[in-house]
Amino acid sequence: MSAAAPGSPAAAPQPVTHGRVLRIALPIILSNLTVPLLGAVDTGVVGQLGQAELIGAVGLGATLLAAIYWLFGFLRMGTTGLTAQAVGAGDRTEVAAHLWRALLVGLSGGLLLVLLQPLLIGGALALSPAGPEVEMLARDYLAIRIWTAPAAIALFGINGWLIGQERTGAVLAVQLGMNGLNVALDLWFVLALGWGVRGVAAATALSELAGCLWGLWLCRAAFCGRIWRERARLFAPAPLRRMAAVNRDILVRGLLIEAVFVAALFQGAAMGDVTLAANQVLMQFLTLSAYALDGFAFAAETLVGQAFGARMRGMLTRALHLAALWGAGGAALLSLGFLLAGPRLIDLMTTAPDVRLAARIWMPWAALAPLSGVAAFMLDGAFVGATRTRDMRDMMALAVILYFAALWPLVRVFGNHGLWAALHLSLVARALFLGLRFPALLRAAGQAG
Repeated sequence: MSAAAPGSPAAAPQPVTHGRVLRIALPIILSNLTVPLLGAVDTGVVGQLGQAELIGAVGLGATLLAAIYWLFGFLRMGTTGLTAQAVGAGDRTEVAAHLWRALLVGLSGGLLLVLLQPLLIGGALALSPAGPEVEMLARDYLAIRIWTAPAAIALFGINGWLIGQERTGAVLAVQLGMNGLNVALDLWFVLALGWGVRGVAAATALSELAGCLWGLWLCRAAFCGRIWRERARLFAPAPLRRMAAVNRDILVRGLLIEAVFVAALFQGAAMGDVTLAANQVLMQFLTLSAYALDGFAFAAETLVGQAFGARMRGMLTRALHLAALWGAGGAALLSLGFLLAGPRLIDLMTTAPDVRLAARIWMPWAALAPLSGVAAFMLDGAFVGATRTRDMRDMMALAVILYFAALWPLVRVFGNHGLWAALHLSLVARALFLGLRFPALLRAAGQAG
């Protein structure tokens, strides 16, 4: 059951059930699965023009911009936790205020990217090994897409606000609307009008703008109250400081996670091109696992956040238990599916015989990733919902220290098997360290309701 929207009477927290968990999780899983499909459409449409440089430019531009936008990913997670807690506390005004604050951060951050675009685009392309023609086309792509950065980043906050109220169906609606419009505009701009890379960029930019507007419409209840006129409440120092601290901790944690995978990438590259390529193929299984299990982690974020705001410890533990139960079941199915279908999926992603052979050797490591990572994902959801982000940051730092301490010895002795073992170690350590801090989270939630 969805939480009450701002402006409606506050409702008592509803019981946490399997159905409630699934109603939150399934739309997120479906929404996430559309993300890689959209990238495939972009590549496929521009690929019809028969020029490798066009494909390379779209891929390079999209990757660079995704990396820049990723820095603002904290806005989604932080807004979810804060909003869910306000819902649980029955504070409708604060629920609306969290959307306003998230929009202010998102729009300001996007505007900053627009103002700094010469520096950002120039610096990003300077680090790229692409050839002159691909670089020139990628510059054209980025110069168009950067103008809708405020809309793209604000959408992080909108999605977080909707998820915090269990409105994941609305998140799915926004994602499907954006992707459908993007595909239609891709076909029109690129194939009908012949705009090439600029057409792909324009299609994506317009769909991001439309997605933001559609999201704002779905959030319209938050604009009907008086909060936008209550500047003292909207800009109160205490909630702003809390929001800043939460977002800062999530950003640092995200950078630490990125360091783990960058180090793995560099270690794989040092073992040769075939190992690097095989690892990149297998990393797609980790990405798919994260997308699929995110739905249950988001359910934990929302329900734990509401329980934390309501100070109902019993509801909190049940929410995490049910989300983790479904997450573990999903992880087991994913691992089994990867073990059975892994070789065929590898063949779909690469035609190089040596890369196929190498990827098959290390495929069991990728297949086990959902099982080794599910506990960390579910606990992440609980700590986001409770906004215990300092614990998340600190425990992630400990896990990264352990990872780097183990990475080079394992690689020296076991080669690429050691690299994958270190990745699994980082996931398990992340869960164990968060588990050590979970009793403190429970104590902070107060007495059971």
